[in-house]
Amino acid sequence: MYFFDTYAIIESFEGNPRYSRFEPYPFVISVLNVGEFYQYLIRTLGRGKAEEVIESNSFNVVEISKETIMEAVLFRNHYKKIKFSWADAIGYVFAKRNQLKFLTGDAEFKGLQNVEFAK
Repeated sequence: MYFFDTYAIIESFEGNPRYSRFEPYPFVISVLNVGEFYQYLIRTLGRGKAEEVIESNSFNVVEISKETIMEAVLFRNHYKKIKFSWADAIGYVFAKRNQLKFLTGDAEFKGLQNVEFAK
């Protein structure tokens, strides 16, 4: 199973063939990823179509615990030169804590443990 970061969601939505092998897996994401994806959709498709896309997808939106957020703060502090986004840091930590691979194409994650990198 995978935790899809927003990059992976967008690439899957856009039909990037490198992400087709992940189509059978449920899109495990956080509400932060929903927000980032919605923002992307509004920019590219407009609000009405963006709402249709969000409503028609069956994302598996997980709850993020206080402990996960606290660990994400420590993760961001440890890698402060890289400047991971909050959504990415929280998603990465959630994936690690829940035995999921963190699926991304963000170059900042290349080489980190527990990451499936697809570009």
